[in-house]
Amino acid sequence: MTYSKDMLKMDCSAETSRIVGFIQEQARAMRRSGAVIGLSGGVDSAVSAELCVRAFGPDNVYALILPERDSNPVSAEFGLKQAKKLGIRTEYIDITPVLQAFGTYDKRDRPIRELFPEYDSGYKLKIALPPDLLARDALNFFTLTITGSDGVEKNARLGKDALNGIVAATNTKQRTRMLELYYASERMNYFVCGTTNKTENIQGFFVKYGDGGVDIEPIAHLYKTQVFQIAEHLGVIEEIRKRKPSPDTYSFIVSDEEFFFRMPFHELDMLLYAWEHRVPLTDIMGVMGLSEEQIKRSFRDFTSKFNATAHIRQFPPSPPES
Repeated sequence: MTYSKDMLKMDCSAETSRIVGFIQEQARAMRRSGAVIGLSGGVDSAVSAELCVRAFGPDNVYALILPERDSNPVSAEFGLKQAKKLGIRTEYIDITPVLQAFGTYDKRDRPIRELFPEYDSGYKLKIALPPDLLARDALNFFTLTITGSDGVEKNARLGKDALNGIVAATNTKQRTRMLELYYASERMNYFVCGTTNKTENIQGFFVKYGDGGVDIEPIAHLYKTQVFQIAEHLGVIEEIRKRKPSPDTYSFIVSDEEFFFRMPFHELDMLLYAWEHRVPLTDIMGVMGLSEEQIKRSFRDFTSKFNATAHIRQFPPSPPES
């Protein structure tokens, strides 16, 4: 296939039919009669829910809205509106009390206070990687940003121990949601539908046994830009289609691009495709108008993330039979 700016465009009608058939086939194999899905207010979960409704009808799809105290309020709002558009049953569960009981917020805040002793619940926070990978080379180090009621931002580079502490605590949010999803699915004899796309899967942008703890992944073969194509085709609500993708796990709003990917999705997906399919550098340069160094820099980043997260895409290893 010739590498071009249009190469990720799809026949959305045909692809929808193909995915719906896959969902139905998997349900039969698992002897499940429907799907449970966590609606996050983002495009991936909205598309996955749309596909499940086409596979089973609205009566056999059950949506959970699972906010916590750091969630953007519009996430639940958009999730509920999308569920109403689909006509599916929903359950709203605030997981904040469970996270507090586990100590999620306290555990996360300890390394933050080592950097900013004044930090308390009145502050908002986020962590992010260096911006604009295509413009300059930079190591994948995370920066912590906090802001108080005065709007003044303070920044500090995170060392390994501080980063690990913040991420480990934050990941309990996704794993708590997984518990709720599996409780509902087993009670109803449904399967848990995943929402990870290919752009995220290749680079390990999901939490093992969290949002990665699911029974099927119906859109894991679609790049993020392709998910948006399907979203428009299926009629996902406009608010979600126009919303900038975000992990929505930090109280200070941070986009997926800031937090992890370091470039816009329309460039990222084209480069990911080229990296995965070993497209010649000259072809990429001609189509995307990028320099050889920009492309190589991107490929180094992709390779590093892919290798570092290989274990979360695999079943846990076990010794061979004797």
